[in-house]
Formats: sequence, C-alpha cells, structure tokens
Amino acid sequence: MKKHSNLILALFFLLSPLGVLAQGSPQAFSLQQSIDYALQNRVNLKIARNQQDIDKAKVGEIRAMGLPQIDAAADLGKNVIQQKSFLPAEFFQDPDNPNAPEPGTFVPVVFTPQYTGNAAITASQLLFDGSYLIGLKAAKTYTELSRKTTEQNEIDVVEQVTKAYYSVLVSRERMELLNQNLNRLDTLLNQTQVMFNNGVAEKLDVDRLRVTYNNLKVEKQKTERLLTLGEDLLKFQMGMPQKEQLILTDSLSEVQVDMAKADRNGFNYSNRIEYSVLETQRDLAMLNLRNIRSGYLPKLYLNGRYGYLAANNDFSEITRSRNWFDFAYVGLGLQVPIFDGLRKHYQVQQSRLTLENAKLGFESLEQGIDLELEQASTDLTNSLDVLASQRENLELAEEIARVSKIKFQEGVGSNLEVVTAETDLRQAQTNYYAAMYDALIAKVNLDKATGTLLTK
Repeated sequence: MKKHSNLILALFFLLSPLGVLAQGSPQAFSLQQSIDYALQNRVNLKIARNQQDIDKAKVGEIRAMGLPQIDAAADLGKNVIQQKSFLPAEFFQDPDNPNAPEPGTFVPVVFTPQYTGNAAITASQLLFDGSYLIGLKAAKTYTELSRKTTEQNEIDVVEQVTKAYYSVLVSRERMELLNQNLNRLDTLLNQTQVMFNNGVAEKLDVDRLRVTYNNLKVEKQKTERLLTLGEDLLKFQMGMPQKEQLILTDSLSEVQVDMAKADRNGFNYSNRIEYSVLETQRDLAMLNLRNIRSGYLPKLYLNGRYGYLAANNDFSEITRSRNWFDFAYVGLGLQVPIFDGLRKHYQVQQSRLTLENAKLGFESLEQGIDLELEQASTDLTNSLDVLASQRENLELAEEIARVSKIKFQEGVGSNLEVVTAETDLRQAQTNYYAAMYDALIAKVNLDKATGTLLTK
C-alpha cells in the first residue's frame, strides 16, 4: 500500500507541476524566428498549401484521362414476365391443323429466355484529343499559379509580422522610458515635499509636480494596455494562441543598424511576386485560347469489349460454365466537330480579349510598381530625416530636464521650469518613438516594393 502511495505521489509531481510549467513557459523569438513561426502556423497559409496539394492532385486527375479506362460489369437476372414478339400467321400455316391461325394475323411468340447472364470487361483508350495535351499543360501551369499565390500570401504575412514586431519593440522601449521618467519624477516629488516641509519650497511647487506625476501614471497605464494589445496582435499575426507567453529577443538598437536606404539599382520587375503571378495568368490565357481552338480537331478513341453471355429457361443450367459463350469486340471511335452554331468562334473572341487584357496588365502593373517604389523611397528618406531630428530634440530635452532639476534643487531655478522641462521631455520621447516606428514601417514598405521582403 505504501509502495502504491509513493508511486501515485511521484506521478502527481511528474505530471502536474512539470506539465503546468511546460505549458506556461514563455517562448523567446527574434524577428526572423517570429516570421518562421508564422510561415508554419498561420491558418491562411495552411489553407493555401492545402490548395496547392489539391491543384497537384488535379494534374493527376487530368493525366488519368489519357490512360486506359477499364471497367467490369456482370448481370444475372430473371425475366419474370417474358417479353413476346409477333410473327405473321403465315409462318404457322398447316393444312392438317384446323386450329392454325388465319392468314393476315400475327402470332405472339416468346423468344426471350427466362434467365439471362452477362459478364464483360470494357476498355477504352484515348488516341488523339488536342484539348487533352493542352489541358495537361494548363493544369501544371495552374499549379504554378497556386504556388505563387501561396508565396504572395507568405509575403503579406512577413509584412504583417514584421510591422507588429516593430510596434511591440517601440512600445516596450517607450514603456521603459516612462518607468524611468516616473521614478525620476517620484524622486523629485519626494524631495520637493521635504523642501516644502522645511519651508524651502511652496505648496504650489509640490502640487505642480504631483499633477505632472499623476498625468505620467495615467500615460503609463495607457501605454501598458496598448503594449498588451500590440503583443496580442503580434501573436495573432504569428498564428500563436493568445494564451501563450511571448518574449522578444531583438532590440531597437539592433534594428537601427539595418536601417540603410535601399538601393534601387538593378531592380527587376520580376522580383515582385505580383509580376510573376501576372506572367502565369498570361500563360493560362494563352493555353485557354489554344484549348478552344483545339476543339475544331477530331477526337479518336480505341474501344474494346470482351465477355460471356448465357441464357436458359432453367436456372440450374445457367449456372453451368458450358452454357456461357464468350464474345469480343474491338473498334475505333471518331468524333469530328462539324458545326456548333459558332459557339467556339465566340469563345475564341473572348479568349483573345482576355489574353490582351493580361498583356495590358503588365503596363499597368509596371506603372504602379514605379509609383510604389518612388513613394516608399521618399517615405523612408523623410522618415529617417525626421528620426534624426527627433533624436536630437530628445537629447536636448533630456539635457534641459537634467539641468532644470539641478537648478531647482540648488534654489536657482523655479518649479515651473522643472515641470515644463518634464512635459517637453515626455513629448520629445513620444515624437522620437513615433518617428522611429514610422521609419521602421517605411523600411518594410520599401523592402516589399523592391521584392526583397521575403527571399527564398
């Protein structure tokens, strides 16, 4: 009994605490790891990859149409009411038979046996069909389109995860500064309270600092909620359950090193997945036109059939193999289109216009890409300029706040000057991190515009 109790206790400690720890343990992700996780776990990408497999299976389905088609069938039945045929009465004339039917009438005769059996194998082989070969090429091309569509979805996921990751990094960095500001202001408030108690400072000085301190606390609470929301958004973009804990290993200092202006020299439109998708759509339009035209060509099939037949009025006889007789048939089937009411003629017209639209789409897409590149490059340049300016403003605001505090503590500065400096510092920090986020997003947009956001 004691042995069993020890075993149960051991299992309890093995399963319960460790299981809880394993389930609740936070996961650490760099930006690249977050992207890799999202590419594996986003539901829409799983659906897209399943669609790829479906399209591959369709290629096999179309290919199977060109392989021999073999079927087997068997039938054994009883004619409960046998069908009758009618023969002229002249066939049954007998001068010696007074009951012979009168000439000009018909006599019902049963030709159908009561029991019949049939077993056969039927085979057919497609010998020539112009649309079959074109359809096979179109299926393979459609599979390629499905693959490129999946890649396009992957690029969108990379963009979404990257922007969400940067948003959390900026929010966490700003949160750290808010905590530092709050600690610094709390210390200053306590020091001013002591000075007021000693008659060195006025109550107005304490109240001003307390108002600033309370405002900063509210701002911190709002930032905490926004940070939590940003983390939840990142988990969603990664395809991670919301209950999981997430740790980011990258920092803004590492990201800043990579914020160089992208070089547009050597850019090729084919780097953009949208351009590649349009190329495949054009190929499909061309194949569709060829497929319609192939409808004017004849189709040739090889057919064959081999089996056994049996018939008897005695069921026991029909089950004997000697009463089954084999038969065989081999033939060619030819289908030649002659006139379809000009249906294919109008289908060709539609397909030509669809192909023309696909070709015109390249011109429109290239113009759009050029504009997108110019806009993304300009946005990044402006964002970097604003970031540099806001970084300088932040450094100046930090220095002003430091000097104002020292002057106030030494009695040569006013409390109002300290409060104003703290307010300006907080605004400078907000502007700096907003500029930082804008620059990061501009870099992501430019990478996507140049087709370098996701490289395989």
